[in-house]
Amino acid sequence: MIDKYKQAFQEEAREILVELESALLELNERREDKELIGRAFRALHTIKGSGAMFGFDQLAAFTHNLETAFDEVRSGRLAVTPELINLSLAALDHIKAMLEASGAGAADTRGSNEILSKLRELTGAPAAPAAEPAPAAVATPVATGTVRAWRIGLRPGPDFLQNGANPLLLFRELRQLGDLQVRASTTAVPPIKELDPVRCYINWQMSLSTAADPEAVRDVFIFVEDVCELTIGPVSSEAISESPAAIVPVEKQASPGRRASDHGEAASSIRVAAAKLDQLVNLVGELVTVQARLSEIAGRSEDADVLAVSEEIERLTGALRENSMSIRMLPIRGTFERFRRLVHDLARDLHKQVDLTFEGADTELDKTVIDQLTDPLMHLIRNSMDHGIEPPNARQAVGKPATATIHLSARHSGANVLIGVKDDGAGINSEAVRARAVEKGLLAADAVLTEAQLFSLILSPGFSTAKQITDVSGRGVGMDVVRRSVEGLRGTIDIASKSGGGTSVTLRLPLTLAIIDGLLVRVGHARFVLPLANSLECVELTERDIENAHGKPMATVRGELIPYIRISEYFEMNSGRPEREQIMITETEQGQFGLVVDQVLGDHQTVIKNLGRLYRNVQVVSGATILGDGTVALILDPQRLVQDAMRMMAVSRPCAPKVRDRATSASGAG
Repeated sequence: MIDKYKQAFQEEAREILVELESALLELNERREDKELIGRAFRALHTIKGSGAMFGFDQLAAFTHNLETAFDEVRSGRLAVTPELINLSLAALDHIKAMLEASGAGAADTRGSNEILSKLRELTGAPAAPAAEPAPAAVATPVATGTVRAWRIGLRPGPDFLQNGANPLLLFRELRQLGDLQVRASTTAVPPIKELDPVRCYINWQMSLSTAADPEAVRDVFIFVEDVCELTIGPVSSEAISESPAAIVPVEKQASPGRRASDHGEAASSIRVAAAKLDQLVNLVGELVTVQARLSEIAGRSEDADVLAVSEEIERLTGALRENSMSIRMLPIRGTFERFRRLVHDLARDLHKQVDLTFEGADTELDKTVIDQLTDPLMHLIRNSMDHGIEPPNARQAVGKPATATIHLSARHSGANVLIGVKDDGAGINSEAVRARAVEKGLLAADAVLTEAQLFSLILSPGFSTAKQITDVSGRGVGMDVVRRSVEGLRGTIDIASKSGGGTSVTLRLPLTLAIIDGLLVRVGHARFVLPLANSLECVELTERDIENAHGKPMATVRGELIPYIRISEYFEMNSGRPEREQIMITETEQGQFGLVVDQVLGDHQTVIKNLGRLYRNVQVVSGATILGDGTVALILDPQRLVQDAMRMMAVSRPCAPKVRDRATSASGAG
């Protein structure tokens, strides 16, 4: 049981450390911001107090010293400087190491003492060595001022002890703030036969005289507020009485060092392991497949009851699918935020000045996609910092501000999300890229490529234009990692650059890797699925339309010419053309395109299955799904299909060319 709560503390502490790191990096930019200082202080106080409560004494002692320094900052006696921020970030890394080492004995004491020694030099005040135990008895630093009297009421809830709370540690911490008097009430203790040994029936009334500010008093209870009834109210020293009427309820305030879910939402949210969510989505996927089979059988049956049950199950399965998928959707803000530290450290090491900005950080996508985004984004940022962004003096020499900007963005586009990494650096030297590609045998010396095709060569394994290898980049590994990671997510990469104007890399990724809404279509005897999010409408392609186009793959839809691709010709299927064909109008980056099919069969909840490594280079197919009759239908990617078709046709006019080697041409998309 204790190990369970220690593990819960470790998970909570990791989230608080992410918040602390974000606050420190923002504080480095806005050093007078009192709210950021308060966020950092409260995060440290929470880690220290709850760490001591769960037996992480060395971690609590170490954190206490940093907390004391930030109390000096909070009171105005210590200024925020780059040295303090860098030292605090180093201390944060050490706290992470201590947390992973699961406590005192396994951590690096020498590293603790080195950081604390620098902290003493910076603050000019003695700090307790890390080896000294500092349970919750080491309290919040007391601010000097007028002594005030407080009346405090503490009534533990049913889960107070089960959540690891210890009232004795709370009293000990309050006693460090000033003169504390405690009176226990046992009136709620039941007869021994009815007593629950894991529940606390005692409640306490306390009076505290202290010079600490109100926040310091409230912070003592910062990690037990949600499992108890807490009342705190100021009273004059003459007015302290035994009457409960002197107790004034204190309004709970959201602590910047804690997650929002720890407050009003705490009663309605739980922590669930990601593996359990993955298992749930997999089971829902299997249920969707079985439901499709049931609908197939019901459609052939003349039994009205079977048909009614099938329709009801289809409705419930759809609702369950939507609900399970929404659970896995998370905002990308957390992924963006973690790169603040990377940019800060690289800017310091490379002697550059760089700001990191965000746009669309609340955009949501599947947790599985988010988890696999960290590596490619990290390599893109490192590349921008090392190769793209110039030193401050070089930027000023060409009229740019000394401080460069890396901009991370996210936005939805149909069934995809676009993640952008843009800098305002020197841009990509296209001639250097061409020369390097020719040198490595990737390109013929007389080859004619568009700028986009030339830049895509950067994604080749081992490709680098760097003249020397640095600790940051230059080995040609990073961009290959980006390519492989994005391809593993069934995504695409677009690179745009302007000499002297910076570089922009856009990752186009699917919102989810599990289940999508699709349209089931038939071409000959084969069936395909088109993502519903990309589909605009379906129109009939008549013989008159074909005649009016004079042999060109164009159709007039509401007075507008729409180019189309005939799927049967694209895949070289030897199926005859039916009397009536249908065009699915889809939205792509190249505009509206039509995909000609024999028949649109209807909506289809599509469980995406990977095709396997053998088909990893077939980019125009994003996966497969199992239909209700047990057959397999390929899921087409309209965006890549149109790109591939346009690459094979004359630039001046769209057409639907014969495709000799789909796998080869698709893999060249990068």
